Amino acid sequence: MSVLTGLSRRTLLTAAGVASLAAVLAACADSSGDDSDYDAVINSGPVAADDVVAASTWASAVKDAGVLKTGGTKTSEVFSLEDPATGKITGFDAALAQVLARYIIGGEDARSLLEVTQVTSDTRETMIENGQVDAVFATYTITPERAEKISFAGPYYSSGQSVLVRADDSEINGVDDLASVKVAVQSNSSSGPALDEAAPDAEQVQFTDHASCVAALEAGQVDAYVVDQSLELSEVQSNDAVKIVGDPFTEDPYGIGLPKDSDAQEFVNTFLQTIYDDGTWNAIWEATIGTIIGGEAPEPPAIGSVPGSETDAATAAATD
Repeated sequence: MSVLTGLSRRTLLTAAGVASLAAVLAACADSSGDDSDYDAVINSGPVAADDVVAASTWASAVKDAGVLKTGGTKTSEVFSLEDPATGKITGFDAALAQVLARYIIGGEDARSLLEVTQVTSDTRETMIENGQVDAVFATYTITPERAEKISFAGPYYSSGQSVLVRADDSEINGVDDLASVKVAVQSNSSSGPALDEAAPDAEQVQFTDHASCVAALEAGQVDAYVVDQSLELSEVQSNDAVKIVGDPFTEDPYGIGLPKDSDAQEFVNTFLQTIYDDGTWNAIWEATIGTIIGGEAPEPPAIGSVPGSETDAATAAATD
């Protein structure tokens, strides 16, 4: 995603090219009420056979409830955004969750099968552990430390930590310019440790959520904000006051957070492989992220390919 380097919303749209710009405008039109293309994608994914669902205790409970309860966000334009007028949630993560809900429950309206509760970096594991949600879709970076508390299906997408600054800033051009600079990070996120390694002399200032970090940057309380580039991409789509600078300086694989010591990971990994193989994942990418950056959908990352995403069964066997 380094093609987004140094881009504000205005230059992002210019760099996207004519064809991609048309897609962006179409996406904007969709958000005002016409979601037909997006709905066609989420309502045409696979539906698991009854015996496949019945074989999973986790999936059976979701089907019995008639709704998939997820932790996520409602404020990320590209990944999961709620339309305040309609209550509809649209985006890459949202679509994956909606398609998973329909895969388990069936039916013709995937949106109606998903219930999203807003989470922060501080509350994601807790909400899974205490059963408030069935899963977390929240640009959730897989780490071995987090995997000690929960399970991860995936990875299903790969992003990277990047630097957001004010649009008029000409001094900071990437992570190498953050020494002795005040940098906003979300508490309990992967950004802090990544910044410790890449720019140990940066002065980290912690905030509870993405909106607080952006507000602090705009107000001049900090001079930069480090977070997954996917969130920055969402931000520059609607905020001309900030821009992305430099290349991502980490690789952050996103996973679906699930309860540990359950059969959820195996079931959801099977779902992911199914939508990789039948083209549904590509169609979701093209209907969401692809409308912004253009081009063909990338190859999705291999399931179980990063530390923390190993199957629970394999991990248990290795420790016996």
